[in-house]
Amino acid sequence: MWETVAQAVINGLLIGGIYALVSIGVTLIFGVVKIVNFAQGEFVMIGMYISFFLANQFGIDPLLSLFVSMPVLFVIGVLVQHFLIRRVLGPNDMPQIFLTFALSLLLLNLALMLFSANYRTVHTSYSDEALHLGGLYIPVAKLIAFVVAMLLSGALWVFLHTTDLGKAMRAAAQNRDVAMLMGINPNRVFCVALGIALALAGAAGSLLMPFYSAYPFVGQVFVLMAFVAVVMGTLGNVIGALVASLLMGVAESLGIQYVGADSGLIVVFALLLLTLAFKPTGLGGKAR
Repeated sequence: MWETVAQAVINGLLIGGIYALVSIGVTLIFGVVKIVNFAQGEFVMIGMYISFFLANQFGIDPLLSLFVSMPVLFVIGVLVQHFLIRRVLGPNDMPQIFLTFALSLLLLNLALMLFSANYRTVHTSYSDEALHLGGLYIPVAKLIAFVVAMLLSGALWVFLHTTDLGKAMRAAAQNRDVAMLMGINPNRVFCVALGIALALAGAAGSLLMPFYSAYPFVGQVFVLMAFVAVVMGTLGNVIGALVASLLMGVAESLGIQYVGADSGLIVVFALLLLTLAFKPTGLGGKAR
């Protein structure tokens, strides 16, 4: 009994680390730029296809392809902010919503046109390996993905709290007008914020490839979980998104184990409603 529960919790934590990378990117964009990026899942998909192409054409391990997917997605994020999002920033949220939603549809249909709807996989030397601790089974590929995801999340926290640029991003998130009066260039901060958020999405895509298939609609699975985590963890709160993602992964795994194979999302949404019922501001919000 307890081994089954422990196994479900471990499985949930491992996939929760991937959810965390996606949700932290979403909440970072919202916290700094004040927009909701509906296309975040499609950038995860791009990261997966980059890793698939590098593995298929050059034999590069998906973990090593992090050093390609993250810089590529960072540059794409800077360009998207500079040439698209910057032009629709303003008091009206509707152009921003339509822009990111249209970008999501554009990337999705481009992937369908270029790669078709076929599933693409990468098999590595550790894809089928697992650690056995007592009666527990820990897949090596998922464990590596979780560890790297936590390291990247920690690195982002250090960046935001110890560097001048990170502090400028936090200042812009708290009060954009005051930050501008203090000499902070909001356009530069916004470009870096979107670049980092998309780099994290690219990292999530690369980390997924050893045990998850790439296909054009794959991003929608992860962006849905990311939005739930962002709301549960409080909009704009990085630590809240991280904690919420891990809790959601555990809830999803327990739901699949004890309720039914298709009930993972139901349990996750039940957890969201329960959290907001007792703490409407979310896990990372302050009581009013």
